[in-house]
Amino acid sequence: MTKYFTWSEFDNSVDYIASKCKKLNLSGVYGVPRGGLCLAVALSHKLNVQLNDKPLKHSLIVDDVYETGITLSNFKNIEGANFFVLVSKKKPIWWNAVNSYHKKEWIVFPWENKKKALKEEREYKGKRELK
Repeated sequence: MTKYFTWSEFDNSVDYIASKCKKLNLSGVYGVPRGGLCLAVALSHKLNVQLNDKPLKHSLIVDDVYETGITLSNFKNIEGANFFVLVSKKKPIWWNAVNSYHKKEWIVFPWENKKKALKEEREYKGKRELK
């Protein structure tokens, strides 16, 4: 099943994350390439903090989706870091999620090329034998 994440959902998610982080003393926002970059830029503007080119102590570290956890786990031990994803396919433990979806749902974000995203979905599921 494919879920199309809209710009409106994105804007609402940015507002939600900003409301949860506005009282934090952040060194900036870092977006995990590629999926977290749009979110990081939007949050940098919304929170009026710098956009970091690498994760730093006390950063807000963001990504589009938490699926396996491999990507975000690379940053787990950064001192004082806070973590948010737009979508989590697992119950959040040490990270925060705005939305939760079933692990079999494929999410197409509004900044993605829809045809290419559907091709990537087929390839991804083929590699992992998801049905």
